[in-house]
Amino acid sequence: MGLRFAVDTGGTFTDLMVASEDGRLAMFKASTTPTDPVAGLIDSLALAAAAAGEPLASYLARGDVLVHGTTHAINAIVTGNTARTAFLTTEGHPDTLVFREGGRIEPFNFTVPYPEPYVPRALTFEVPERIMADGRVRTPLDEAAVVAILERVRAAGAEAIAVCLLWSVVNPAHETAVGALIERHLPGIPYTLSHRINPSIREYRRASSTAIDASLKPVMGAYMRGLESRLREAGFKGRVLVVTSQGGVMDAASVAEAPVHLINSGPSMAPVAAKAYAGGTAEETLIVGDSGGTTFDVSLVRRGRIPRSREIWLGQPFRSAMTGMPSVDVKSIGAGGGSIAWVDAGGLLHVGPISAGARPGPACYGRGGTRPTLTDAAVTLGFIDAGFFLGGKMTLDEPAAVEAIRRDVADPLGLSVDAAAEAIVALATEHMVQAIMDITVNQGIDPAEATFVAGGGAAGLNCVAIARRLGCRRVVVTEAGAALSASGALISDLTAHHQAMFHTLSGRFDRDGVNRTLADLEAACDAFAAGPGAGASAVEIHWSSEARYADQAWEIEVPLARARFETEADLAALVDDFHRLHQDIFAVSDPGAEIEAVGWNAEVRCRIGTGQPGRLAATDRPARLPARAVRFLGTEARAEVEVWRLESIREGVAIAGPAIIESDFTSIVLDPGARAHRDGSGNLVIAL
Repeated sequence: MGLRFAVDTGGTFTDLMVASEDGRLAMFKASTTPTDPVAGLIDSLALAAAAAGEPLASYLARGDVLVHGTTHAINAIVTGNTARTAFLTTEGHPDTLVFREGGRIEPFNFTVPYPEPYVPRALTFEVPERIMADGRVRTPLDEAAVVAILERVRAAGAEAIAVCLLWSVVNPAHETAVGALIERHLPGIPYTLSHRINPSIREYRRASSTAIDASLKPVMGAYMRGLESRLREAGFKGRVLVVTSQGGVMDAASVAEAPVHLINSGPSMAPVAAKAYAGGTAEETLIVGDSGGTTFDVSLVRRGRIPRSREIWLGQPFRSAMTGMPSVDVKSIGAGGGSIAWVDAGGLLHVGPISAGARPGPACYGRGGTRPTLTDAAVTLGFIDAGFFLGGKMTLDEPAAVEAIRRDVADPLGLSVDAAAEAIVALATEHMVQAIMDITVNQGIDPAEATFVAGGGAAGLNCVAIARRLGCRRVVVTEAGAALSASGALISDLTAHHQAMFHTLSGRFDRDGVNRTLADLEAACDAFAAGPGAGASAVEIHWSSEARYADQAWEIEVPLARARFETEADLAALVDDFHRLHQDIFAVSDPGAEIEAVGWNAEVRCRIGTGQPGRLAATDRPARLPARAVRFLGTEARAEVEVWRLESIREGVAIAGPAIIESDFTSIVLDPGARAHRDGSGNLVIAL
């Protein structure tokens, strides 16, 4: 086995994890290049090659696999750089994308304009056809009318086409026929059919995911082709995989054909890494915080599973578009190391959501940034050693950080610079705590009974403060936590998610119909395992059902213990698991009530690596570093504290706060009263 690379492109830094032939890990960070993300990726590989003492081409030639987590898809949506897309839907139903789910946020404030649909009405076309809920054809497809519509689509300058016809999930014949007409009359224009990308019953979600997917195909197709081409030119000859929103990976060429799976590409890997590295018991809840330069991403590992959701909005609920696709449940806020601190006209302090990004970056980077950020506050307080940033590869300008905070925060608020810097860190901490509360308390999870797993380059600055505010008793910073998402990508499986709709009630359970549906899903999984997954060391299929109480509005995903329903006990297990999960999520259940299942899912996971978390290469550098003056949150003055080198701390050595524990890529603030030690996996375990 050759080298394995995992690259996560963030808003500020591009993280690289390399697994050598003997399984040892190495971590690298390069500045992200927002205008050309692939350049930042290759820069990180060049750093690894230089560390190995090899030319880049020969170093990459030793590589077997490169896994890439990218924000390119979500960035294209946010910046409006997606393709001009036409939306074809059933005649009489042109407003599916307009109505959304639930309407407006301010129901009584009509001065707020109603949000625009993802595809404007001017590019929405009504197709003469109608299929009923039972699959019967009420109005045959008018192919001549479709051809005329496609001519209008061409004249409108559409670069992609989304097709979502009513009840195509029951009978896809009309959508399939429209797809064939597109290929014949508009060859070369990418299109997406809703029954293939998202066969679910919810019309808006299916339409939205179809439109998003189609709009991304030209953009992501070009990006993936460019990525593979430039890697080949640089010398890489191995397999290029891309992280998906479901917490797995797919071949770059395949995912370019279904780019809606890439929207939460990077953040989905943080809980994968946390589950592998932090472990915990099957009953333990892990709260995963991934704090980078631009965002703070929160996710969970609950009872050994990573929760997923279909209610993923691309911004504010109802005001933005919903992906409608199963995705690792991640909440992201604009609070990272690069988040800008500012004081409004009323004298209130804000931190974020605007970020200084990679360029110009925080004031202390010396790249032209003049506005104070969370990183500048950390440098000012002594949390970060200005002379040892990125292991000494970058020297920070501490006076510039101090001046930016004095000018923009301290003077307007009448505070000392240290007090202003402390206020910036404290406010950023509170933003992060509220994001965690949203994803825990709102789902019936008591954060005080969970372990907080901190990852990302900025995680150590306030992970202990966050845990104290939540009431957590334990914090875990994984050995490779500064590149948490990249380390998760390195051990992830090749995956494919298949789903089908089949409605049945527990009181009148159609066992034969359900088993036929599951058999079809299993066949699709087997085909994937025999194709892209060929040669995998292990293959698993994870089954689930989307179920609800009869006449309830929303479904929840319930894991299935078996691939078929053969006995009454199998049905009873589904019903019991549904009631228990409903109680967990909503704090209410009705054990005597009938449930209805509306959808069935099968996710095939093919093990293409070891699947085991590796260890960073050992270092012979001393564990103790020179002490320095630090001002901790809630204190009145600076204190000289011990500084430790993370990689050099021996297993079991106890460190009592106040102290600073730092590596090349992160600085962990151990508040007074906290105690830390490294466990057998290299994790830093902090007890509060």
